[in-house]
Amino acid sequence: MSENADRSAPPTPPTGPFLLRCRPGEAILRLDDHLTRGGFEPVRKALAMDPDAVTDEVKRASLRGRGGAGFPAGVKWGFLPKDNPKPRYLVVNADEGEPGTFKDRYFLERDPFPLLEGVIIASYAIRANVSYIYIRGEFVKQIRVVEDAIRQLYDRGFLGRNVLGTGYSLDVYVHPGAGAYVCGEESALLESIEGKPGRPRNRPPFPAQVGLFGCPTIINNVETMACVPLVLRHGADAFLKMGVPGDGGPKIYCVSGHVKRPGLYEAPMGTNLKRIIFEFAGGTLDDRPILGVIPGGSSTPVLTADELDVAMDFNSMRAKGSMLGSAATVVFTEGTCPVAVLLRISRFYAHESCGQCTPCREGTGWLERVVESIEHGNGRPGDCDLLLSAAGQIQGNTICALGDAAAMPVQSFVTKFRADFERHIAEGRCPHAHG
Repeated sequence: MSENADRSAPPTPPTGPFLLRCRPGEAILRLDDHLTRGGFEPVRKALAMDPDAVTDEVKRASLRGRGGAGFPAGVKWGFLPKDNPKPRYLVVNADEGEPGTFKDRYFLERDPFPLLEGVIIASYAIRANVSYIYIRGEFVKQIRVVEDAIRQLYDRGFLGRNVLGTGYSLDVYVHPGAGAYVCGEESALLESIEGKPGRPRNRPPFPAQVGLFGCPTIINNVETMACVPLVLRHGADAFLKMGVPGDGGPKIYCVSGHVKRPGLYEAPMGTNLKRIIFEFAGGTLDDRPILGVIPGGSSTPVLTADELDVAMDFNSMRAKGSMLGSAATVVFTEGTCPVAVLLRISRFYAHESCGQCTPCREGTGWLERVVESIEHGNGRPGDCDLLLSAAGQIQGNTICALGDAAAMPVQSFVTKFRADFERHIAEGRCPHAHG
């Protein structure tokens, strides 16, 4: 599957049985169209199995969560307490707010049925009768699309009481987000659904034990849910072979920045980063040399041009000192000011801090102000070490990962482009802006 901006020069991404059904520019919004392509066969297969067998199949497939953390989905489902009499909930995190990330929006806007198939299968596997899809509040069109798709499923017996005559019942609700990036953090998301301010919870207890409305809850990402039907359709072994050991299946890679064909490209997990940039996305604008690549969304540590020969999977990226994250690859070429890039990132995280934790509330503002002073020619000797020190005091000292998300880009940019930062300070100006 590919979704690219330049229709006149379509890329040629890999082909295979796992790739998504939509062609560039196409949308599958009618249930009948989805059914003619084999849709909901995995749901029928799952509903004929024991719920625990469905979970075991997802475990064997090594489907790791596609939201960024990469935790195995089947293992997470198995964390639900077996002796808790309270209702269970499935919550889908569609609060896509990470800068550079736009993969979930594809499903919400153009292909909602694979997501909803995954919701039904996962809900059945964990024995939940209610599921919530928490969609970013700004996604007004996408909310309408998903709600319409849900209505079609109720009309045809795929949702509601006695799903497909199996005796299993499931209700699915869309919950618009609260307009804050931090609501993408799973516990803040739960608080938001409950009508409270979207602030992360202290853990333990974890959502699998005490989640939505105090009940056991599983939270998965949109892309994770869309992969679940593939596991049931093709089997765990085939799904695992599509990826790398311990990290199965295909992955949607977002590519943006200074490339000829920005867009979405679905390929096997572990596809080489250089191939994604130069083959799928057509290389850089005007064939300019790459200065840096943010591989997994704005919070992931930046890679330099000599670090790009790496497999895009969770373990390989960790070994490289970065993270796969949401696989949102942002490319910037020589001539770009890395201080200006970091300033944009730091400003975002300072703005989005919920203010609950002192290191994040105060520290993200400090990071933004110091980077801004360097970019605008007011930096002072020692500012680079100050940034590294401040980031180090934020990282690992907050309730949720937003503090880490703000700290890691600062640490990586200052470390890998320190000469640029020092030149800004020494010359009292941005050399890129003034020639």
